[in-house]
Amino acid sequence: MTSAEIINKTIIFVKQTLVDAEGGHDWFHIERVYKNSLLIAKTEPVDEFIVSLAALLHDIADSKFHNGDETLGPKLAREFLFKLNVDSTVIEHVVNIIENISFKGGNETQKFKSPELDVVQDADRLDAIGAIGIARCFNYGGFKNRALFNPDIKPNLNMSKAEYKASNAPTINHFYEKLLLLKDRMNTPTGTKIAQDRHNYMLGFLDQFYNEWNGKK
Repeated sequence: MTSAEIINKTIIFVKQTLVDAEGGHDWFHIERVYKNSLLIAKTEPVDEFIVSLAALLHDIADSKFHNGDETLGPKLAREFLFKLNVDSTVIEHVVNIIENISFKGGNETQKFKSPELDVVQDADRLDAIGAIGIARCFNYGGFKNRALFNPDIKPNLNMSKAEYKASNAPTINHFYEKLLLLKDRMNTPTGTKIAQDRHNYMLGFLDQFYNEWNGKK
């Protein structure tokens, strides 16, 4: 089976698996991350096949929607790629990327590093900021029935991984606890450049939000 055939089968598998997923973590999120990964990969010395598979499978079973189980996504990815007879070194690399891609409060040390992880992680983070990042943030907040904003609940910038995963803070707090931090945590020059533009867009949104909240305009 060619690399192109494996990627096509992976796309079909991901679409089927995520057919009923929450709107910010559905197939269209995967597709955007996949496209951004390929865009960034053009400027980095990476294995595009590994980048493609990792981007497509990185959220196959997001722990947020599976009782916090961080082992299910890597397990499903490994089993799927094994059935396609993908080389074992490729499978291990893809699984390592899936296990190390997420933010997790920003205070966790990555146990694995590679140029391919850098690319996919940047692409995933780009989808968490800018206009789409804002839309995804409020979509998930609505899904969890969180308040839009509460001036009495301040952002927690020093959360542990467990605190981050258990947080039920207002959606606006998430900008300060994650989204506005991502610009300075990008790995690649291309990712960094795109992130700066999206970061600035979020700052403008927050200015407008507070003006409207406070009856200023």
